[in-house]
Amino acid sequence: MSTLLITNAQVVTPQRLLPKSAVLVEDGRIAAVGAPGDLAQSAPDETVDAVGAFLAPGFIDLHCHGLLRWSVDAGAGDLAEICGALPRYGVTGWLPTLCPRPKGEDAEYAATLAEAAVQGAAVLGLHYEGPFLTLTGALPPEAIGEADPRRVRSLMEAAAPHRAVFSVAPDFEGVLDLIPLMTSDGAPVFMTHTAADVAQTRTAIEAGVRHATHFFDVFPHPPETEPGARPCGVVEAVLADPRVSVDFILDGEHVHPVAVELALRCKGPDGVCLITDASLGAGLPPGRYEGVGGEEVTFAYEGAPARLGKNSRLPGALAGSGLTMDRAVRNAVEMLGLDVPQAVRMASTSPAHVLGLGQRKGRVEEGFDADLVLLDEGLHVLRTWVGGRCVHAAES
Repeated sequence: MSTLLITNAQVVTPQRLLPKSAVLVEDGRIAAVGAPGDLAQSAPDETVDAVGAFLAPGFIDLHCHGLLRWSVDAGAGDLAEICGALPRYGVTGWLPTLCPRPKGEDAEYAATLAEAAVQGAAVLGLHYEGPFLTLTGALPPEAIGEADPRRVRSLMEAAAPHRAVFSVAPDFEGVLDLIPLMTSDGAPVFMTHTAADVAQTRTAIEAGVRHATHFFDVFPHPPETEPGARPCGVVEAVLADPRVSVDFILDGEHVHPVAVELALRCKGPDGVCLITDASLGAGLPPGRYEGVGGEEVTFAYEGAPARLGKNSRLPGALAGSGLTMDRAVRNAVEMLGLDVPQAVRMASTSPAHVLGLGQRKGRVEEGFDADLVLLDEGLHVLRTWVGGRCVHAAES
């Protein structure tokens, strides 16, 4: 049995900080949380002195296309590189997010990713952003397909042994016949890229949709039909329903921070998550980079939104983000004025619940997986553990 003892930490819980605490890890799971003196072992395999740093549950990114010079859409080799790099930013689990491909190619490609041998951040499912959407945004035309149950089944089978997490539009024709199939193995269904009205949104929620990803982005409001009367649509229907959680790209440009504040008021502390929607180039210095298919993406500053370059099909259009999850947490503190427990909750505890993993991930508590991140006072990553194994240690 391998043992790890982390001492002198400020343990981050969803509600508060536990100062001068220790965490004992045995065989990849948290065995105890308490005072350092109470958990002292005669001979643990490893002891780490946190020196007062924050010890938080590892971050879970529900929506990520790429990182640094790698893209999920570039193959299994890139997927493995991303898994290895994500712990630098405190990520211990994630959903690799695939852009739509032509019918017949998507399942074959997804299967190559599902079979990839990876180390570092755990793959918690494959996230299909399409082809059951009504608006493409910056996605390719393949984002809009047909309501074909056989295609859903093939994508679910291709994702095995992982679960398939589908993002759909409530106003996609025939989507109500697909949602029960998509949720049949317990996986959540997200909504996005939609101009649905209130009735369509509510019907999709009743059918089983329970989360809205990159909320507010590619969620246009209905046109005004009566001067002076603001129409309601998918955004208002989502905010009004307590069963639906949401996530945001909190980079200051994809959405105004007041939208996140509004969602926290409507959803409470457990119903709002942070994501990156990161693409190739995230984590690199500002500049222009070549993405999948030779399409340019540009970043104006570190952590900026990704925008398509001048030689792309939609110059200047938003195309994902340059965020990393640690920066998203810092932004939540700086832009929203949140305390550390709430910011971390949005990056770990709440995403774990969205994925149905809230009984074993997302908390620093006895019995939970030892997916942990050690953060300095400025919320920069010092160390990351996945299943009790150190997968990143910052240079001192």
